[in-house]
Amino acid sequence: MLTAKYEELGLKAGDKVLDLGCGFGRHAFEAARHGASVVALDAGRDEVEGVAATFAAMLGAGELAKGSLHANVVQGDALHLPFPDGSFDRVICSEVLEHIPDDVAAMRELARVLRPGGTMAITVPRFGPELINWALSDEYHNVPGGHIRIYRRSVLNERLASTGLVVTRHHYAHGLHSPYWWLKCFVGTTNDEHRLVKRYHQLLVWDIMKKPRTTRYAERVLSPLMGKSIVVYLRKPR
Repeated sequence: MLTAKYEELGLKAGDKVLDLGCGFGRHAFEAARHGASVVALDAGRDEVEGVAATFAAMLGAGELAKGSLHANVVQGDALHLPFPDGSFDRVICSEVLEHIPDDVAAMRELARVLRPGGTMAITVPRFGPELINWALSDEYHNVPGGHIRIYRRSVLNERLASTGLVVTRHHYAHGLHSPYWWLKCFVGTTNDEHRLVKRYHQLLVWDIMKKPRTTRYAERVLSPLMGKSIVVYLRKPR
């Protein structure tokens, strides 16, 4: 389930891509399937080891052509990226900045490692749906490593533009996921055994795996209205 759209990034085979805050690798894996040279970076050891293992399994299963994949998995700090200036053609940073106290410093690092003329996708939780989550549950965000801010789009754009990047467009994603998280916040974020939570989770898994027309249409209709994430695309001037 991707949040950023690679056609908006202009991703091409052979591009050098940084997936910052890769988590368990969903954007990194898809970039590799497109033939990109990928660096997946995360602060968490479990995430880094999991992504490395999955890359190896994908290569072993023939999902990625042998000899065509250059993938590197790095455990690192978003405020001190271990790469030279202009190292990457594309940068993806999905659902990360809301966790970082000095978010502008992280944005500067992302801009630094992007080459002139390169493109970037930033995703964060959308203001309205996220505000409801915070109102329903302190447990949702008030945890170690949790969300420390809610972005308005204007503030996010302003901070990104302060690094020299140019905002080119935006869209919203995951309209089906906002009600799921509202429900989780209402019944308790760790209460995965609640009947309604389990049923809704089954719906989301079915949608991801099968992509039926009904839920795909609902996603297209709901995302502009209450998509859980906002996705901002940027370009670094030449």
